[in-house]
Amino acid sequence: MTIKLKLQLASGESMKGAPLELLACGVPIAQGVVDEHGTVAFNAKPGTGELAVRVDRSTLTTA
Repeated sequence: MTIKLKLQLASGESMKGAPLELLACGVPIAQGVVDEHGTVAFNAKPGTGELAVRVDRSTLTTA
């Protein structure tokens, strides 16, 4: 199953390239990257549960 989202920040900043995780009941079930249009697609197995999205901070670096 593919879940597609369009993201838009209130600040108007781009999220292009941001790594995201799709969570089901708090557990990561899929990963995706925001494209130049602000969309991301997750490929996940069908199931039930509360879904949420978070930034995958494990791939981010700090200066």
